[in-house]
Amino acid sequence: MNRRTPQPRDRGIPDATVARLPLYLRALNGLAERGTATVSSEDLAVAAGVNSAKLRKDLSHLGSYGTRGVGYDVQYLIYQISRELGLTQDWAIAIVGVGNLGRALANYGGFVSRGFRVAALVDADPEVVGERIAGLVVEHIDDLEAVIKRRGVSIVVLATPATAAQQVCDRVIDAGVTSILNFAPVVLSVPETVDVRKVDLSIELQILAFHEQRKAEREGAARDGEAVPAGDWAEVDGREAPGRGVARREVAGRGRGTSEVGDAPGRTT
Repeated sequence: MNRRTPQPRDRGIPDATVARLPLYLRALNGLAERGTATVSSEDLAVAAGVNSAKLRKDLSHLGSYGTRGVGYDVQYLIYQISRELGLTQDWAIAIVGVGNLGRALANYGGFVSRGFRVAALVDADPEVVGERIAGLVVEHIDDLEAVIKRRGVSIVVLATPATAAQQVCDRVIDAGVTSILNFAPVVLSVPETVDVRKVDLSIELQILAFHEQRKAEREGAARDGEAVPAGDWAEVDGREAPGRGVARREVAGRGRGTSEVGDAPGRTT
């Protein structure tokens, strides 16, 4: 398989903006559930955890500028963002690796309401194959390519052990899948035409541990009467939060790149 160093691609909407669109959509859905018809940029920004200037700039990429003195139509903005994210159509997902994590994902009820349908479960363990989970029968890894074709899978979720992840990744790519959500604790090598998103809970916990340590150090310094520096503003997952002490951003864009410290673009995870 020909692999090249990932290069940035012009998608029309900045990657950082794409990373924040799901935050806006979640906030808007919450407003819609409460019966809110319109929302100001300031109120929507607070609900999404960003500043209002950034929100207005992000939404301008969608051609949505709101109405002066009124704000944004909640339902229409939900439609605009959903359309841009590709959520106005049904996406079939296959989960490969049906251990504890895979089972939890298979049973998660939030996928369907967001345009994603778990269409297949695949595993290599003979004791798991044939088991029915969340209404689906677990199929054998040997039939992976046939399952992808038969179920019309567009996105594959890798919940395999690290040692198996690259091999499974290669197979799903050869089967025509170009979007992968990787939960395995390993960096995958893929062609630049393939988009990979990396989810590593241990890394997120380590980052939180760093912040906890810094807060403890500040509290200790305050008790000792030392000057405590004012908290810096950090951008976490596209949102701004005070007092973090470091700047961190979620590098994301329509399913590409990974969660990194800094803002280097990337396709592999």
